[in-house]
Amino acid sequence: MVSLECKGGMIMNQTDNVLFEIDNRGVATVTLNQPEIHNAFDDKLIVKLTEIFTQIHNNDDIRVMVLASSGKNFCAGADLNWMQRMATYSYEQNLTDANALATMFFTLNNLNKPTIAKVQGAAFGGGVGLVACCDMAIASKLSRFCLSEVKLGLIPATISPYVIDAIGARLARRYFTTAEVFSAMRARRIGLLSEAVTEEELESTVASLIEHLLKNSPAAIREAKQLIFSVQNQPVTAELLASTSEKIAEIRVSEEGQEGLNAFLEKRPANWLTE
Repeated sequence: MVSLECKGGMIMNQTDNVLFEIDNRGVATVTLNQPEIHNAFDDKLIVKLTEIFTQIHNNDDIRVMVLASSGKNFCAGADLNWMQRMATYSYEQNLTDANALATMFFTLNNLNKPTIAKVQGAAFGGGVGLVACCDMAIASKLSRFCLSEVKLGLIPATISPYVIDAIGARLARRYFTTAEVFSAMRARRIGLLSEAVTEEELESTVASLIEHLLKNSPAAIREAKQLIFSVQNQPVTAELLASTSEKIAEIRVSEEGQEGLNAFLEKRPANWLTE
């Protein structure tokens, strides 16, 4: 059952297994809320998360999204009961199921707002996929990670585009096949994490990132994120040079581009700055 509350400028959408909050700065926090099963997800939660991510994408009042979890662990991947059901599915049923999971990861990866994964404890299997889909990931130094699918006779298929993008093909060859557990410090070195901090620093480090993001033009952030998607792995051709030139020309004459430039020249705060 869903309940809506407003507390001190915060809008809360609460269900049994996920919390969705938007504060008065436009910071949305999505919290996996099944600590008793280590925040593992099933088909119903996948649909719910996809809906929430889509709402965030379409809500211009939201500036930043934080993906968090309650309890000791971030996310254990697939729920055991769901896996037991999948084992009895036909190929067609499994394909439908996998397409829903792939859609969730794609929706998270392509959100038009900056996203931050806030990680504590273990992130295994699909939990690693959630981390890889976020733009930034901050974890406790005590966190552990594992691409554990091959232990079950499976492969990390739907998360593979995002994990490979984060850590590279060479390291994916290792961790996709060994299913070994690796530390937060290792995850930081290979690119899965932006930072690995003490448990006491986790909250403040995420808060610092949010503070930096809220100082910047929402439209420019959106376009900067899209720029990465359009330029990444592309050869530097005349077409690419023309495309990037067009993008900077367009944003210079845009409403927020003009506001930002004028605010800088006039030595005043830009109008998107929050109190």
